[in-house]
Amino acid sequence: MIRFALALFTIVCLALPAGAERLFSSVSTETVQITSSFDGERLTFFGTIAPDAGAEQKFVEGPFHVVVVVVGPTQDRVARKKTNNFGVWLNTEQVEFKGFPSYFHVLASTRLRDITDVNTLTTNYILPESHAISPNPAGWWQTLNFGHELIRLMSEQDLFGVQENGVLFHSESFYSAQLTLPSNAPPGPYIAQTYVFKDGEIVARKSDGFAVRKIDFERFVALSATQYPLLYGLACVALALFTGWLGGVLFRR
Repeated sequence: MIRFALALFTIVCLALPAGAERLFSSVSTETVQITSSFDGERLTFFGTIAPDAGAEQKFVEGPFHVVVVVVGPTQDRVARKKTNNFGVWLNTEQVEFKGFPSYFHVLASTRLRDITDVNTLTTNYILPESHAISPNPAGWWQTLNFGHELIRLMSEQDLFGVQENGVLFHSESFYSAQLTLPSNAPPGPYIAQTYVFKDGEIVARKSDGFAVRKIDFERFVALSATQYPLLYGLACVALALFTGWLGGVLFRR
């Protein structure tokens, strides 16, 4: 029993990296507030790479690469394909994606494929296309095609993107990255997952969270639409009728 324990301990020690690193990271703000004049917000992600607790080394040895993946709240999305049937455009095919990110942006210190292999990028959901190949009843090929088109459409709205060379190293172990959230950034919780790579392997990772929230009148409208949909709908109809009546009175004069 003792020999088995010693052998197991030896195997574990050999499997561990010789120089373990840990990551200290943070984001410049914990809350992004959306008001009527909101036109985007610039965020800064920064951190430092240090020796792991209890490590004999006092300094880390690079070179390192850093990738920051910012993911917004997830939601169910449906991608549809329209075809022309006798002059009428109809939705003929569709694929539903469960838990699809409403916002996804990648910041990297260099080209992603120069940092590590495609398999590591895919299994850790660093590539945008990783979300298009998740298991789906529609089948692998159709899911891939529809997912690719969904990502393309969301990229045109600045909701998906990859910014290689978006992470800057100010020293061998200290980095920073900047990201501008668009004005149409969905409200909700966001996660910034930071990966540290060395020789193509992930040696450290850390998650930091922040929130995008509507405040003032925008928050009141959003809450009313979700919590009291019937009253919200009746209020919109009443407002539309009143606006139409008022316009008729003014133009009549």
